[in-house]
Amino acid sequence: MLHSRRTLASWAAAAALACAAPAYGSAAPYKAAIATDAATGEVLYEYNADTVSPPASMTKLMTFAVLDDKIKKGSLSLNTSVTVTREAAKVAAFKDSTEVWLRQGEVFSVEELIYAMMIQSANDAAYALAQKAGGTSAAFVALMNAKAKELGMLRTTFRSPHGFPPPSRRIEDGDLTTPRDYSLLCRYLLWNTDILKYTSVRNRTFGAGIRLKATLMTNHNNLLGRSPGVDGLKTGFTAGAGFCISATAERHGHRIVAVVMGSPDSRTRDLNTQELFNKAFLRLPLNSIPFPTMSAASSQAPSPAPTPPPSGGPVIHLP
Repeated sequence: MLHSRRTLASWAAAAALACAAPAYGSAAPYKAAIATDAATGEVLYEYNADTVSPPASMTKLMTFAVLDDKIKKGSLSLNTSVTVTREAAKVAAFKDSTEVWLRQGEVFSVEELIYAMMIQSANDAAYALAQKAGGTSAAFVALMNAKAKELGMLRTTFRSPHGFPPPSRRIEDGDLTTPRDYSLLCRYLLWNTDILKYTSVRNRTFGAGIRLKATLMTNHNNLLGRSPGVDGLKTGFTAGAGFCISATAERHGHRIVAVVMGSPDSRTRDLNTQELFNKAFLRLPLNSIPFPTMSAASSQAPSPAPTPPPSGGPVIHLP
């Protein structure tokens, strides 16, 4: 009886929310968003979840996914040395870029560069890793798009390993995705990789013992340590993308993935992502499946399959 009453209440709340566009202050809090149960993939909330827009530095999550494939196949290891090329060093000079200021000829391990890519959101580190793993950046990007297709990311196209805008600055020439597609990628990473090993770290030095002065890195994900259970994944920002985040939180054995794209500023993004988590955890069914521990998740990981957008039913808009 209790379960029945809660179900009816949930549907009533959903119907009420479906009629309201999101609102935070005088501006919309985001262009599109989604929250899903990491254990089952069930969509708990969505708003314009199939809207295509740039993922900005969230692109680096797919870069990590391809690197993880390479490591599992044995063609790359965390200890593999990466020599910084002239092209990778030039990425550090991009205007408005984030980087660890790689210099041509420097040598770092794959894992050191992964930390730089996921914590500092270093575009130069992402490019150096793509060159090493793919032979060329273009070849690596082709692997990113193949992986997106494998995961059923039907509205996603990658054109870079880092998400920085193309030279033309035209949105259509850069990386493109949707919240629904990125929720698929995040769930895949949580089930199949150790992504949280890197994205849960708030502060770390880069180049310790290699450079005369190590670079202190601070995670761009402001929800780490501030929002209950949040331990990843990746933020992003460009002028064309707005402020974006793919985040995950674990509470009482359950895990939610939230993707927010196109917020007007980081504070609005973060406040609404926290609200998204709060509402999503309340929406979990009473008999929902707990998310397995990391070791169990890798052995129980579901096979990736295309997940087309729903053909009907209510779309829940979050305030």
